[in-house]
Amino acid sequence: MGKPTIILATSNGIGMGHLTRASAIASELKSFANPIIISMAAGVVEVPKIAGVRFEYIPGRDRKWMGRLEWDAYLRDRIVALIDETNAKIVSFDGVVPYPGIIGVKSVRPNVNLVWVRRGFWQKTRTRYLLNLQSSMMDLIITPGDFGQSYDKGPTAVRKDSVIVKPISIFNPSTTLSKNDARTTLGLDCERPAILVQLGVGEADLNSKMTAALSGLLSWPNLQVVLTKEPVDSNGNNLAPAGLDIKIIRHFPLANVLNAFDAAICAAGYNSVHEELAAKIPTLFIPNTRGTDNQAARALWAADNKMALTVDQSNLLEIKENASKLAFASIRNELTNNCAKLEKVTGALDVANIFKELVNKPAKTQEQISVTLFKLKLRDLFGRGWRGTVYSLLQALTLIYRWFKPHKDVEVTHTEVVKVYEIDKADELRKLIKGGNPFEHLIIGASESYKSRRIEIASKAYLK
Repeated sequence: MGKPTIILATSNGIGMGHLTRASAIASELKSFANPIIISMAAGVVEVPKIAGVRFEYIPGRDRKWMGRLEWDAYLRDRIVALIDETNAKIVSFDGVVPYPGIIGVKSVRPNVNLVWVRRGFWQKTRTRYLLNLQSSMMDLIITPGDFGQSYDKGPTAVRKDSVIVKPISIFNPSTTLSKNDARTTLGLDCERPAILVQLGVGEADLNSKMTAALSGLLSWPNLQVVLTKEPVDSNGNNLAPAGLDIKIIRHFPLANVLNAFDAAICAAGYNSVHEELAAKIPTLFIPNTRGTDNQAARALWAADNKMALTVDQSNLLEIKENASKLAFASIRNELTNNCAKLEKVTGALDVANIFKELVNKPAKTQEQISVTLFKLKLRDLFGRGWRGTVYSLLQALTLIYRWFKPHKDVEVTHTEVVKVYEIDKADELRKLIKGGNPFEHLIIGASESYKSRRIEIASKAYLK
């Protein structure tokens, strides 16, 4: 009997958090299973560098290659086709909200165990009202542990419906390069200090944060500043002050070369925190307020426990001043020593062991799912107090309004032929994704019947 197949699906989040967690888990699964990663994130092209497993790119709803309703059916049918191709036993989804196409897999292949890897630190957005419904449709929910878990006051923090594992990170102290080897790999001077700066650019507030952070580094003598992208705005204007030695380095995954850096400045996403702090890198976290992730609370925990520095992300002066603090060896040493007290980031192995047991366990039956869905619809409507009931009524009014005045049709990029690519070369696939023209990406070694089924699914979804 061969190894069981486990499909790890991820959404297209703001960063690489979902995809990196899936890759870390896939690396641990390889000892007893055949993991396959499918993702709406363009970064899926980097999966072979992290996990060395097969993967597929799935166009997200935002690509506008098909209508919204068509996309839900397309996602469901693609996953079902992959289940049939590989005889997968588990489908795991790492994302904030399971799409209808993910949950819909259970209605077609009820014997497959459906798992939700549900990160904590949710902000109190409207999506919290659907937690009961979404959670009960799953066979299992796994919560990746978080260093700052005690500061999580969001809607998932009080729930008892998940298995909490250790923090998940692709940083591995036993395989990461030493300081000198990492610097040699990146082409950095081994005798000069170096700092990694990973902040977004493109929008006005992001640009101003980048400038403030870089300005704070001017006081650090002989410093090498490493960025992963050019510090320019959309008009090509330089965001960096004069006087800094800036090096643009594109290396993936950076977790393997973190020892190259004396400090770091980055957002406080799940990935960054559980890579930088696990590597004991003195870090200034500038929380990103976009999305559902409460980065400010996670960063505050790190600062309160003297594991890292953080700031009010809207205060540019505070960003500059705290960036300048990283030049002091005494501050860096304190942060590094405190990070040494953190628990190990072995959550990916924990998840792999859970999946090893789950492979042979029966999934929820279709009857159980249908009954649960009906009960939860009633509970979702009437069981949330007056605030929840008002929200449900507003939802109902919105549906009625949209019935008479629907959304304007989204302009869809149509095509006249389904183009299929069975490749795993990052550069080739990246060009296809950036190109914007609809295409279908297949796992290496796909059967002819799978190719035919995929063409059939795509033809239904986005052909003219």
